[in-house]
Amino acid sequence: MKFAATLSALALGAALLAAPALAQDKPTVGIAMPTKSSARWIADGDNMVKVLTERGYGTDLQYAEDDIPNQLSQIENMVTKGAKVLVIASIDGTTLSDVLQQAKDQNIIVIAYDRLIRDTPNVDYYATFDNFQVGVQQAQSLLKGLGLPEAKGPFNIELFGGSPDDNNAYFFYDGAMSVLQPLIDSGQLVVQSGQTGMDKVSTLRWDGATAQARMDNLLSAYYGDKRVDAVLSPYDGLSIGILSSLKGVGYGSGDMKMPIVSGQDAEVPSVKSILAGEQYSTIFKDTRDLARVTADMVDAALSGKDVPVNDTKTYNNGVKVVPSYLLKPVEVDKSNWEEVLIGSGYYTKDQVE
Repeated sequence: MKFAATLSALALGAALLAAPALAQDKPTVGIAMPTKSSARWIADGDNMVKVLTERGYGTDLQYAEDDIPNQLSQIENMVTKGAKVLVIASIDGTTLSDVLQQAKDQNIIVIAYDRLIRDTPNVDYYATFDNFQVGVQQAQSLLKGLGLPEAKGPFNIELFGGSPDDNNAYFFYDGAMSVLQPLIDSGQLVVQSGQTGMDKVSTLRWDGATAQARMDNLLSAYYGDKRVDAVLSPYDGLSIGILSSLKGVGYGSGDMKMPIVSGQDAEVPSVKSILAGEQYSTIFKDTRDLARVTADMVDAALSGKDVPVNDTKTYNNGVKVVPSYLLKPVEVDKSNWEEVLIGSGYYTKDQVE
């Protein structure tokens, strides 16, 4: 009896020791994120680690702080350490060709995360949101805030674009202009500065201070005796800078009501700004869903199953059309913020009120 009990105890101990090993049988996934300067990217990284760890993968999460050579070095290190999958949210989607060739030579699966990786055949899949629709929703929110189509106008609008080295920025801008351009052509919307097109309105590295400085210049050069009624902003971090510029010349005080300003990513400062009646809207992209879809891609690719995609036409990276999974964005303003952001469990009320 004692001998049997001892054997049983040894077997149980061996099983307990084996359990963690079994949990780690799945390979390591390298996760390259651009920066911690945006709360959005911190959430992306945390969610990716959480969902992959729950599925038994090892993870190697690295942030490059918007430094391209740093990101290249981090990805090279992931390749050297034996990652079997790379999930990459690139800083500049055109700079990774050499390191991704190294990954291809070692049969490493490459998934572009949120931002398309360009000019290389060595990207296998793309997980993102419907970026053209993000721009459409931003523009539609501006029209709603202005009271169009009922309001007659004309209304003065200024346009801001994202970083020119981020492929998504062009989709956001093109989506927005598909809505705004007909109204600009008709004269119902007027760009007093005349600055249109990504070559004129882009904001390198999505930098809020750069956006604030440009808004300062626009206001002083074109709005001395005119009012700006709306500003197309593709990202909350830019919106905060734009709003600071507007408030600096008196908008939002006295009888100068705040222009209608869009945004994206539902970052906490911008949600608070919406509740305060400053920023008008933002676009919510649930990073938990993006992490789940990306993990589904990892599972399927490593097991030889069909990888879940729902778009095989849109995202040409200059070398190939990258099979993609597009998630749906959600426009958020004062009317639905609680239902969308609190009701989904993405934030608690204490975080934003």
